[in-house]
Amino acid sequence: MYKILVMGMAVEVGGIERVIKNYYDNFDSDKVHLDFICAFPDNMAFENEFKKNGSKIFHVARRGKNFFKYYKQLKNIFLNYGKEYDCLWFNTSDLANIDALKLARKVGIKRVIIHSHNSRMTDQGMKGLLKTKLHFLHRAHAQNLGTDYWACSEAAREWMFPPKLKEKVVLIKNAIDINHNAFNNEKRKELKERLNLTNQLVIGNVGRLNVQKNQIFLLKVFKKIKEDNSNITLVLVGEGPDRLRIEEETKKLGLDGKVMIVGQQKDMQAWYSLFDVFVFPSIFEGLSVALLEAQSNGLPIVTSDRVSPEEVRINSNFKVLSLGQNISTWKSTIEKSIKTKRAEENTIVKNFNEHGYNIVTEAKVLEDNFINDK
Repeated sequence: MYKILVMGMAVEVGGIERVIKNYYDNFDSDKVHLDFICAFPDNMAFENEFKKNGSKIFHVARRGKNFFKYYKQLKNIFLNYGKEYDCLWFNTSDLANIDALKLARKVGIKRVIIHSHNSRMTDQGMKGLLKTKLHFLHRAHAQNLGTDYWACSEAAREWMFPPKLKEKVVLIKNAIDINHNAFNNEKRKELKERLNLTNQLVIGNVGRLNVQKNQIFLLKVFKKIKEDNSNITLVLVGEGPDRLRIEEETKKLGLDGKVMIVGQQKDMQAWYSLFDVFVFPSIFEGLSVALLEAQSNGLPIVTSDRVSPEEVRINSNFKVLSLGQNISTWKSTIEKSIKTKRAEENTIVKNFNEHGYNIVTEAKVLEDNFINDK
């Protein structure tokens, strides 16, 4: 049994959380076992499911609220349990905080994987500036912090690791279960009726409500679309720090009743099936799981060019626009895409297999990667 200690999961469900959950569900539990460190006192995403499957969850205090308590708890986990593990799988968007990496090396965990999941600093303001400085300071010495270096895309590799490590970085696919979010017409009808959207076209967006995902820009585009299309609704699925700001902007733009912010949802198959087009104007991405899930549903896509489009484009009904292009261009492209057909199921399966984003095959590749290390 290969035992892995995983760090990087948050409370809210985002891209990192879904990637790890997808691999977790498809590993052979007789060969690979995962336990988790959660850097929050609150329940981690998917915590109850992981516990039911026999995984341990170690909680520590929030670093920003009580550093000494956080560090003491983290250190005790590594000192008391570290030697039980073959590997630390450190999933992150930056290298500002390297406490776990240093402790893993200190207690002698043989393999320490740094897995990059983003292409820029997610924090803003002074906090973001400070963390960016720390990130680049630690980045220069990344070869001393880990033994293995993974990234979800070329952009994520370039952000996380210095050029001298380029040849050592392994690209790990953000693979998904292509059946999990496949189009379901019955769920579409049920959700349309429940939300009173039977006679509405639906523009959808899935992601954390924060600056990175650029929902404020999407609201401005939607306002222009609504001027010529009264029977259209924008649905935002997700939760995050910008919720209040987005709600205020919705009122400011006179979009009350035409924008639905529905929070985090469990049955994403129903929500993707509800949408007629998926719009994703992110300012930056490592490699978006939401874009992959939307494509597994066959949805027409309109996305920014900041999402590693050459790597994440699976289906042909996938349009890429620059954020520098005007709102009218976004409007007309979205309107054309709404009229585009969903990709067919057999085409989707073929495309995902060809691009290496089918979790069934990719989980076996990663599982072998772990087991062959022992």
